[in-house]
Amino acid sequence: MDDLWYSEYHTPAVRFSIKVSSQLHHEKSEYQTISVFDSVEFGRFLSLDGVIMLTQKDEFIYHEMITHPAFAVNPQIRNVLVIGAGDGGVLRELARYSYPQQIEVVEIDRRVVEISKQYLPQTACGFDDPRVRLYFEDGLKFVRRRENAYDLIIVDSTDPFGPGEVLFTREFYGSCIRALTEKGILINQHESPFYKNDAKEMQHAHRCIAQVFPVSRVYQAHIPTYPSGHWLFGFASKGLEPIKDLQSDCWNNMKVATRYYNTDLHQGAFYLPNYVKELLSNG
Repeated sequence: MDDLWYSEYHTPAVRFSIKVSSQLHHEKSEYQTISVFDSVEFGRFLSLDGVIMLTQKDEFIYHEMITHPAFAVNPQIRNVLVIGAGDGGVLRELARYSYPQQIEVVEIDRRVVEISKQYLPQTACGFDDPRVRLYFEDGLKFVRRRENAYDLIIVDSTDPFGPGEVLFTREFYGSCIRALTEKGILINQHESPFYKNDAKEMQHAHRCIAQVFPVSRVYQAHIPTYPSGHWLFGFASKGLEPIKDLQSDCWNNMKVATRYYNTDLHQGAFYLPNYVKELLSNG
């Protein structure tokens, strides 16, 4: 047992493996299989249905990139809705800002939150913010009931299967645009463009968003433990543009502590490789 490895298939022909020192938790909740491991290189990590959601070593990249670009475009965001985010990492990043008055979190699986609090305190600390109101219910049903309520919606979902599937539909994005204020922004995890099946899901998400939102842009980050390491995020709004409306001086003056994100990188993240542009255009 000295040579124990966790393997995740990124495609039927590509396997990503991490050497683990121990398995700390494993259960099948009402919605999915939840596991927690300690690893040699990436520290503690969480997987859902056999897919790595986060590791201690690189989770800051994902959580910073799904949170901070919106605030650099609209630094005075006050009301926030987060869908998913059961590990608390997005909430930890939101807590760095004083402007939000209320942060509503909708997570379908209570056990993800409970297990994250037990085993992943470096991310689950986000739930301690007094502005957070936590709801355990379906994200699509929740957002259907809201109108003109949020300056920012962050969709920190799992991949588009199982409990996360409904969060990649045109119906869901249509509900989101109704729930946003006039200067509201939608940010979502947008899958990877590299492997064929992931690229198809990415194209589908982009097509659905672009059919609903007047502004629909895509940006990128490099996350070592995600398939191919090349990951995309979506930025959608009723009018705000992620580069033209970037308020670099304002955001920098807030002196938000980050390890990955900065406003120079913000601009560069929206300049995509040609193969990704082609996929988005064809999609």
